[in-house]
Order: sequence, then structure tokens, then C-alpha cells
Amino acid sequence: MSSGSDPITVLVVGSGGREHALALAIDQDPAVAAVHVAPGNPGTASFATNHRVDILDGTAVAALAAELGVDLVVIGPEAPLVAGVADAVRGRGIACFGPSAAAARLEGSKAFAKRVMADAGVPTARSRVATAPAQAAAALDEFGAPYVVKADGLAAGKGVVVTDDRRTALDHAAECGRVVIEEYLDGPEASLFVITDGTTAVPLPPAQDFKRVGDGDEGPNTGGMGSYTPLPWLPAGTVEQVMAEVVEPTLARMRTLGTPFAGLLYVGLALTEAGPRVVEFNARFGDPETEAILPRLRTGLGALLHAAATGALADRGAPEVSAEACVGVVLAARGYPGSPVKGCVIGLPPAPDGVHVIHAGTALDDRGRLVSAGGRVLVVVATGADIADARERAYAHIARIDFTDGFARSDIASQARLDAIAARLG
Repeated sequence: MSSGSDPITVLVVGSGGREHALALAIDQDPAVAAVHVAPGNPGTASFATNHRVDILDGTAVAALAAELGVDLVVIGPEAPLVAGVADAVRGRGIACFGPSAAAARLEGSKAFAKRVMADAGVPTARSRVATAPAQAAAALDEFGAPYVVKADGLAAGKGVVVTDDRRTALDHAAECGRVVIEEYLDGPEASLFVITDGTTAVPLPPAQDFKRVGDGDEGPNTGGMGSYTPLPWLPAGTVEQVMAEVVEPTLARMRTLGTPFAGLLYVGLALTEAGPRVVEFNARFGDPETEAILPRLRTGLGALLHAAATGALADRGAPEVSAEACVGVVLAARGYPGSPVKGCVIGLPPAPDGVHVIHAGTALDDRGRLVSAGGRVLVVVATGADIADARERAYAHIARIDFTDGFARSDIASQARLDAIAARLG
């Protein structure tokens, strides 16, 4: 094990685009000696060591971490956090970035998160919990359209339905069983990532993602089709306001409950006429915002996450962030988000400086060729002097990728989108 200022060894748990982006940023930290990823993907294999493991098996993950002698485990996805994998790792005496199973309920249960927000006085939408059709119908009638229906438990980013059709809302509630039904929050959305050791908390740059599958925000919700940062339209002081009115009260409430939250608190926000309102909490780095935020970070990510995992975040200053902009565009497989076509061979040309291709759903076939293996397959991320520059570079590289079954939205971070938001906030 490392001590003092010795370089650390890190194990990143997960296999998607978020984990590729995390592992890449951690690998670029001079304070990190080596990076392992479990199970990883073909993208992480290019610079880290991949290991097979069941990421929901806390005993297996902890055993792998001990065998590798790592100093820090970073858990990417929400499912292992809710399953208590972080607890198992810490039980072996290994530092872990990620909340306990009890604290991860902030994402694992929408109803629990709403109770915490209410108790902490956090500004959010009014809501009702429904477990039966009659309760769901009453809640829908109380709040009116647009109807917002959220599955109470984990749903891989696809458990939320926002619709003007009452029947669609009722059907989703019936399918999920236990749901949280909320009033609709009208306003542009933003994502704020906060690194915390349970007491001290530091924000990363806010970002915005694009949830609908089609241009103009048409079609069904997805896990995210792209993102960008910074947000030139965000009112001055918003981050400071959210830290004071949302993050600090929430962390204080979690400490009072005996379940301090240490890890990454994702705050999904709606910028309403009444001010910022919380749409949801997540207990981990969001995807695809992570892919756009991390390239702007100038502070070593490995050391930063290790400080949070060991309760030493107060000893570090605020993270340094580049003035550059970053845009990430998802290349998804035909059929996504329904039944994506898999197995399409992908040709990746070399990426120019400032452009990264993040693997989100790829694999190698029996001939060693890179193929699609998921819904969201790649994320092309580019930095630039401003959003327009970064956007142009990202789309230019997408045009060079040979992916017959792939598609991307054409309006990620478009100037028209930014202008419309700015005019609305006016």
C-alpha cells in the first residue's frame, strides 16, 4: 500500500464510457502509478489493465483489490454502490471512492431522496409516492400535465417518463409498481457534480446533457446522447447557491441519519423562474457529462478522489479547471434505446490532439475486430477555445469514424440551443 506522497495504484470498477473516462483521467494524474479496470472494455485496455469480475459481488471486487494491492477503488456504476460493494471494499481496509449502500439510497430510492430533501429543506418539486393505480391517478390529477413519473428504484437512467398523455403515465406507473409522481419543473436543466468526503464538498464544472434520442429533443429518453461544459447561460452565482441550499443541507441531513454520504453527489437541476430546483440526486458520476467534464480538470483526479475517500478533502484546495470548453457526442447503435443492433465492425481513425474517443459499449469479436456491443457505443469528446470550436472538432472526428450502424444527434451544444436557453433565462 502507498503512504504519504508515494504514487498510488487505482482500481476503477465498471465497463462503460464513464469508467473509461474516469480511468483515462486518473491515469493522467502524476500521483498515480498504475490503473486497473474491472471488467473494463477495449478502450481501457489501451492504457490500463483489465480484469474480469462480477461488479455486483462485493466480496469478489474487494478480493481483487486486495490481490492487486491497490490504494484506491473507484466504483463507477450505481448498481454496485446500491448493492454495497463500497462497504465490502472498505471492510478489507482499502480506501474506496463511492458511498455506502445506506448512503447510495439517495439514488437507489427516489422516495428516500425526496424524504431527505424535505427534511433538509432542499428546493425541489412537490411529489407523491404511489404504489397502486388509484394513488397514481390521484397524484397525476393533483399535479396535472406534463406528467412526471419516476420508478422508485434503479432503472439505468430510463425509469423516468415525462408526458402529456395520462394513459402513458398511468401505464408507466403500473409497470414500475412503486413510483414517485412529481409536479413538472419548467426550465433548462443542468448537472452539478460534487466530490465530498461526507463533510467537505467541492464542485466540478456544471454541464448539460441531452436526454432524448433525436434532434430537437424528440423521441424517447435515453441514458444521454451528448453533453457540454461550461454553460455560458448559467446565471452567475448558481453553483454557490446550489452548494449552500442543496449540497450542504443534504450532506448534513445524511450525517444526522447516521449514513454520511462520501463519494460523488450528482445534483440534477432545473433552472426555474423561482430559482434552481433539484430534479434528482445520483450517487455517482453521471454519464455522458463525465466524459465532457473531466478533460477540463487540471487537478490530478486520482489524488483528489483518494483525498475524498480518506476524509482528507479539507486539506486540498478547490480543483483547478481549464478555461477551455468541451463537447461530447454519443455515437449510438441503430435501434437504441429500444433494441440496438450489435456486432457492427467499427473503424477508428487516429484522433487529433484534444479529441478523445471514449468506449461506452464496445467489444472485440473472435477475429480481434472492434465491434458494437451496446446501445451507446462511443462518445467522441473534443476540447476547444469555446463551445463552437469544441463542437466542430467533435463532429469532424465523428465523420471520420467508420460505423455503419451508428448514429448521433446533430444538435449537441448547437448555438441555436445555447441562444434559446439564454433568451429564456433572459
